[in-house]
Amino acid sequence: MQHDTRDEQHERQGRHEHQGHDSRHADHADRSAHAGHTADAPGKADWSMAARATLHCLTGCAIGEILGMVIGTALGWGNAETMVLAVILAFAFGYTLTLRSVLKAGVDFRTAFRVALAADTLSIAVMELIDNGVIALWPGAMDAQLADALFWGALALSLAVAFAVTTPVNKWMIGRGKGHAVVHRYH
Repeated sequence: MQHDTRDEQHERQGRHEHQGHDSRHADHADRSAHAGHTADAPGKADWSMAARATLHCLTGCAIGEILGMVIGTALGWGNAETMVLAVILAFAFGYTLTLRSVLKAGVDFRTAFRVALAADTLSIAVMELIDNGVIALWPGAMDAQLADALFWGALALSLAVAFAVTTPVNKWMIGRGKGHAVVHRYH
């Protein structure tokens, strides 16, 4: 019968645990399956991911923007008041879409709200700046009414231009672990 000293037992046990520890790390060595997830570690963001993030933002912005313009125009408000309402609603709906998806993951409201702010603020701001800039610079677009083709045509073009300009911004942010990258851990 062999009697080991405590030190010998501890050393043998330590080697065994360490070997198991190393083997668990080997399972995680190949992270290529997670290449598209940049929330925890910044990396290369692809255009497809950036376009999806931008489309997500664009959906909320478009809902708010259109609703704001429809309400302001229907109530006979001036251009400035209508644009302010449209921008406020664009942010509200943009944040709401992200909040909804993060809350579904079981996150508390306060954390979900912080995630939405981090994920969407710059994206929505760029989108609104471009969108409203196109409409403001388009001759006659600011004075177009709901029944005018110019109203809907200028709005559609402004949203398309906003998408095109905001997608590279989102790609840059996701590649640095910012913007919509912070939402990925909740999907």
